[in-house]
Amino acid sequence: MLKTFTFALVHMSVAFSVVYLMTGDLLAGGVVALIEPACNTVAYHFHEKAWATFRQPRGLQQEPSRPLTVTCCPV
Repeated sequence: MLKTFTFALVHMSVAFSVVYLMTGDLLAGGVVALIEPACNTVAYHFHEKAWATFRQPRGLQQEPSRPLTVTCCPV
């Protein structure tokens, strides 16, 4: 969770810096730094749903994953 939080801070800092350097406006930089990551989060959700649909062939159910079992035979 800490890694996710720090990545969000980096993402917002980059968004703020780019807009501030382009416009010189602190308010615009702040607004974009808040709105852009939120929009990307929503877009990412739909992107993942689309990929899940794309990867799964129609009419087939995905089988649940099974744990890998390793057995050792005496020599």
